[in-house]
Amino acid sequence: MPSFGKSLIIIGLIIAAIGGLFTLAGKLPWLGRLPGDIYVKKENFTFYFPLATSIIISLLLSLILWLFRR
Repeated sequence: MPSFGKSLIIIGLIIAAIGGLFTLAGKLPWLGRLPGDIYVKKENFTFYFPLATSIIISLLLSLILWLFRR
């Protein structure tokens, strides 16, 4: 049972970190506006795909999960 308790603590910390990121996301003006994010705006059409932001978030999450597995 001790390993189950550790897992719950780690999951709780991850959820708290994600909640903190969502709280701070509006205060970081560069998040979602990085060079490499695709933004097309025409008369009646807007397309936005945060490619560079997605890659950076993926790398950060991969690093965090890799550190927790060690």
